[in-house]
Amino acid sequence: MREITRFYIDGQWVEPHEPTLLDVINPATEQVAGHVALGGARDVDAAVDAARRAFATWSRSSVAERVELLNAIIAEYQNRMGDLAAAVTEEMGAPDRLAAGSQVPIGLAHLMTAAAQLPGYSFTEDRGTSRVVKEPIGVCGFITPWNWPLNQLTCKIAPALATGCTMVVKPSEVAPFSAAILAEVLATAGVPAGVFNLVNGDGPGVGAALSGHPDIDMVSFTGSTRAGIEVARAAAPTVKRVAQELGGKSPNIILDDTSFAKNVADGVLSVMNNSGQSCNAPTRMLVPAGRMAEAIEAARSVEAKLTVGAPDSGARLGPVVSQAQFDKIQTLIQSGIDAGATVAFGGTGRPDGLTAGYYVRPTVFAEVDNTMEVARTEIFGPVLVIIGYDDVDDAVSIANDTDYGLAGYVSGEDVDTVRSVAARIRAGQIFINGAGPDPATPFGGYKQSGNGREWSDYAFDDFLEVKSLLGYAR
Repeated sequence: MREITRFYIDGQWVEPHEPTLLDVINPATEQVAGHVALGGARDVDAAVDAARRAFATWSRSSVAERVELLNAIIAEYQNRMGDLAAAVTEEMGAPDRLAAGSQVPIGLAHLMTAAAQLPGYSFTEDRGTSRVVKEPIGVCGFITPWNWPLNQLTCKIAPALATGCTMVVKPSEVAPFSAAILAEVLATAGVPAGVFNLVNGDGPGVGAALSGHPDIDMVSFTGSTRAGIEVARAAAPTVKRVAQELGGKSPNIILDDTSFAKNVADGVLSVMNNSGQSCNAPTRMLVPAGRMAEAIEAARSVEAKLTVGAPDSGARLGPVVSQAQFDKIQTLIQSGIDAGATVAFGGTGRPDGLTAGYYVRPTVFAEVDNTMEVARTEIFGPVLVIIGYDDVDDAVSIANDTDYGLAGYVSGEDVDTVRSVAARIRAGQIFINGAGPDPATPFGGYKQSGNGREWSDYAFDDFLEVKSLLGYAR
């Protein structure tokens, strides 16, 4: 039983002002795995005060000092990777292989990328007799989700440290275990007191207090578009910078060629990674309308690979994170059935043989119209919809007919055609012919998928203010 009953503020683990404990549920068993303390506005005040004091010194640190600290964090993170993987599995149900092979390593990748790219990043530029400088924005508030907990934490913490900012972090109360271990990593690595602070809590109690706090200079939020709107509203009266990575309903255009069946099968498998709980998952597959029957057959060819079970069972998919998520996904699957979409496989309810845990049947809908709710709403579960298109222009039109613009996918044999189609998709990151994530490139969305960019040195810009020194060289 894990007990996260204290907050990390000003270099120490401290008691909450008004302790209230929340059960943390293991989604694989539906049993209580531990407890987390929920903070409030007074805890946020204490953390912000500590960060503000630390900013006076940390903001003036050298690039060399910050690189040295990032490298110390990397070393300690590597020492704790086993602990981190176990925590991720317990808190959000990631299969053992996914936790150890992807969930934890992606956090390390962000730290290593920041350390590698920081020495070459230019904080000054001379223009004639003037100098333009980039300075740390100040105290940052981070609100992160549960689906890729270490990814979301490190892709904010790493650039903040690299640019000389200080921070107050609110991880998801649904998945707080890995964040507590990460705080231990940062403390052991020697992050100065007050530079990193962690306050657990829920959105109304801590998230709102961070978003609206007058001494927070920037808020970086990852989560649903609905919640992101509320964060922006709370931040507006103090005119602080708001960076958001929000929802997605990403298109996957499968072009009409001889690689069609393989690309369909690969697209199905891609959606099901992390039990469909990825904001950039290719959940709308677009195929030539005349090849819909082939698409269904190709999708069904991988159904047997989509095993569902306990995280330590070797199954490809674990549970979704909570009862609330399970219920939402079931409602949306039923809406697809009610709308008349063809169920290629899957459907409502748990997979056979699983009577406890938030396990969802991997589901593929075919012959879907892009106006159906299952094609418009981010389901955030192992659910794919297949939509037919008439020609490439129609495919691009359908791909862009969404409120979101986080990612897009294009697969086909003719490289020039694939690149041309990719260029026309209105989204922040396009995956070509099965390419994987690249931490050295920016990540973020168009439209209601957010603003700003995370990952790589592009993330540094969101944490910097720009100052012009006129007449500097005279």
